[in-house]
Amino acid sequence: MAAFIVIFFLFIPVYGVLLWSYFDPEESLLWGRRGMYKEEPEISEGAKKYTKVLSLVLMILITLIFAIVFFNLIVEKFS
Repeated sequence: MAAFIVIFFLFIPVYGVLLWSYFDPEESLLWGRRGMYKEEPEISEGAKKYTKVLSLVLMILITLIFAIVFFNLIVEKFS
């Protein structure tokens, strides 16, 4: 149970990055790459949509995995 709690707290920054990527996909796509360009590059709508969808899917998937593991731990503890 302690390992689950530690892993859960370590995943909080991952959730933060996924939320940031969902709400501001253009900034997240350019993060760390702005110095490569002289002008501001234009990100395609497809790339923005792909980033949003992927972020949403990963947030849902990680949440489901944590929920399943948590409920399995609870069931094992009280069985």
